[in-house]
Amino acid sequence: MRITLYSSKTVMEFSGFHFKSAFTFAVVAMLTLCSLSLHAQKIAVRGKVLDATGAPIPGVTIKVKGTAVGTITGAGGDFQLSAEGNSILQISSIGFVSQEHAVNNRSVITITLLADSKSLQDVIVVGYGTQRKEAVTGSVASISGAKLNEVPSANISQALQGRVAGVQLTQSSTKPGATMQIRIRGTRSINAENDPLIVLDGIPFGGTIADISPEDIVSLDILKDASATAIYGSRGANGVILITTKKGNRGQEAQISYSGYYGIKDVMKYPMMQADKYIALRKRAGLNMNPGADEDISGATNTDWQDLFYRTAAVQNHDVSVVGGSEKGSYKFGAGYYKDEAPIPLSQYQRFSFRTSLDQQIGKLFRVGFTSNNNYSITDGASLGMYGVLSMSPLLNAFNTDGTTKRVVSMPQDNQWVYTKQTLGNLGDKYINRTKGFGSYNSAYGEVKIPGVEGLKYRLNLGANYITGNTGSYTGIGVFSADVANPNTASISNSQTTQWAIENLVSYDRTFAEKHTINAVALYSSEQISYNSSAIARRNLAGDTFQYFNMGQTSTGSNDDITIDPNNQSYWVSGLMSYMARVMYSYDNRYMLSATIRSDASSRLAEGHKWNSYPAISAGWNIQKESFMKDVHWVNNLKLRVGYGQTSNQSVAPYATLGRLSVRPYNFGASIPMVIM
Repeated sequence: MRITLYSSKTVMEFSGFHFKSAFTFAVVAMLTLCSLSLHAQKIAVRGKVLDATGAPIPGVTIKVKGTAVGTITGAGGDFQLSAEGNSILQISSIGFVSQEHAVNNRSVITITLLADSKSLQDVIVVGYGTQRKEAVTGSVASISGAKLNEVPSANISQALQGRVAGVQLTQSSTKPGATMQIRIRGTRSINAENDPLIVLDGIPFGGTIADISPEDIVSLDILKDASATAIYGSRGANGVILITTKKGNRGQEAQISYSGYYGIKDVMKYPMMQADKYIALRKRAGLNMNPGADEDISGATNTDWQDLFYRTAAVQNHDVSVVGGSEKGSYKFGAGYYKDEAPIPLSQYQRFSFRTSLDQQIGKLFRVGFTSNNNYSITDGASLGMYGVLSMSPLLNAFNTDGTTKRVVSMPQDNQWVYTKQTLGNLGDKYINRTKGFGSYNSAYGEVKIPGVEGLKYRLNLGANYITGNTGSYTGIGVFSADVANPNTASISNSQTTQWAIENLVSYDRTFAEKHTINAVALYSSEQISYNSSAIARRNLAGDTFQYFNMGQTSTGSNDDITIDPNNQSYWVSGLMSYMARVMYSYDNRYMLSATIRSDASSRLAEGHKWNSYPAISAGWNIQKESFMKDVHWVNNLKLRVGYGQTSNQSVAPYATLGRLSVRPYNFGASIPMVIM
């Protein structure tokens, strides 16, 4: 804006307009000041961020330029913040071109982001650090949390199916809450475990995939080949899954968000033979001469046992989070609830989760933070199945003449307990099968920049996991049995797992002459995991009300009904000590070289063989960045990479059992046997 006053003339120039009257100028100036006042007033701005196809983009960062005010878009791409009418919004998201957008006193704004053709600059996790996607020389696959949450699922293994090359997922159980079997590039061992190592926020994870809420994941990176997994040494043979959870954003105003869904599911029933065809089949087979005592061979009875057994089930998920931050820190708190019912009555899975994270910059040199993921799960009816539903004769009537459900029906070869929604629903205290689990997965870090050496940092990572489980089962007298006098039974088992880890990291990251990039990291770490479990079973309890909570109350007074199976009692401790060094070099983003050496000492291995070293080297060439590819427009990315690495699998039994349980303490020198009586 330009205002010029001429004392020698009654002519005034205002933004290129000429006024010959002081009164006219005064009016224009007053209107201008009013306009400026309106522009300075804050207004509520809401809007939506879309991609080029019109689909909403979640997780987009929107910040008011020159201020600490900001927010992120929700699952539907929506956002809302307070800004001045003349302010500028800065919009950015991984994989899209960042842009600035003027508010212009609008309260509703729609923003379209274009895909970033330079998305190869995105950063992915490669273990003990990050690397640009175009600079990765090992076999690493990455998928965002937003992509995972496109598929409503109890855990990320279900959402991963068919989305990552070289990763095979098999549904080994259809029970609610069950995880899928994960195999990265096939099965590696005959006797040892084949499950990949899971690393949550940089710390080895002691739980299962089911313990991590998909809603809380920002990215998932999978290390597949030996040159990439060698950095995890004796645990890298089966591949590594690196999970990064959501954090707060610096400079963001507190934002409360909710996401959830509710669905109905039903079972696909098997086509079963109708009564008339079933009778005809039995006649031809010569079996209709000896029907069961409860069978009606006249054809008047045609019972659909699947319809009487299965139910319409529901699945639901609810997640609430609070995200925010200051100029030097950020925070996030969240809670979630997930419930999955099975079409089989009394079978369901529930998970309650709570997580929190905090990052804080202290001065110019120090940075600290912590992350805590906690969940409590309840699994009901895990022992229930289809049983004899598919083998039940359609000639049997499930109901008595008074309309009540029969307890047992007589078939040609045996008697069968009647499984229906009604019989299971009426059991009450006569049946319970419940597994309760609690897991707390925590990590903290402290980081300091070394003064005087640009790019040099020291970082201390601490991890502490605690997992406990309790499974109890009770079956009343004659329940699920054709013998109404069959005694009641109860069993209970408990387990506890504790794990801690300490990692010392020194890293150096520097770019010279705008072309030479060096990233080096050195590690010393130590960790320990301990596990303890026990189980007991009993028959002839005093009554249904005790269930499995007080197995000392018995109707017979005999200890002969107590069972303690030695195979169901376990205790072990395992430790791991490690040294690691890695150097990654890149020239002009065209030529990349990475070299790693790691040495592990595992207490699981035999004396004299505890220490092993795992070298790895890999190289890459971004061919599309060469000058001779400049005019080749039909290729947008072409990379040649080669790698070599060694890994191993230390997931063997911690101790050798020779007639008694021998426990070796956590050390890497001589071991002192301890006998557990």
